[in-house]
Order: sequence, then structure tokens, then C-alpha cells
Amino acid sequence: MADLESARNIALSQAGSEEFQHFDHPAFRLRTGKIFATLWLKENRMMVKLRPLDQSIFHAYDPEIFFPVPNKWGLQGATFVELAKVRQDMLEDIIQLAWQNAGTKKSKSGTS
Repeated sequence: MADLESARNIALSQAGSEEFQHFDHPAFRLRTGKIFATLWLKENRMMVKLRPLDQSIFHAYDPEIFFPVPNKWGLQGATFVELAKVRQDMLEDIIQLAWQNAGTKKSKSGTS
């Protein structure tokens, strides 16, 4: 299982990532300014920005570990990860996916 520090280290190990404060949460972004994850310290969670399809796949795998943020951001793919329950390798995969998505440029037609 993972913890806040391992989540932070994985996020910072992604090429070009940096940590900063975002609404009282440690956040991780590309140098372009696109956020791909935030840590929720009190809740022992990480929020990762996924595509809605990717979110649905992780949620279907285990809804107690991976679930949408309960607001409009959740409908757009913002996904909570319960750190005390997630395997380290799955955390690495989901953070890397969020990092990749943040680096993908979207065209005006909405496709990547």
C-alpha cells in the first residue's frame, strides 16, 4: 500500500514535474502549468486528472480505491485515489497516466 510521501515522490519523478501549493493542497504540474495531481493530506488521498474513460476503467476495477471527485471536476475525469488501499504499482500507473494526459495537447475539435 502507498502513503503520501511515496505519492509525492512518484509525482515528482515524472519528467518536467514540479510541486507547488494549490488551494492549500500540494499539487504537481508540468512546467507548462498543467496540473496532473494534488495531495489531500488530511484525507490521505491523491487526486489525479484522468480522461473520463480512464477514470471509469479504474473505478470499475475497485470503486473503494478509485472514485470520481464529487463535483463537476469528477465528471471531467478528476479521480480520487485512496492511498492506504492502493498498490504501489497501480499508483505509479495512474500517476503516470495523469502526467501523460496533462502533456497531451488537445486540438480545437476536442481530439488529442
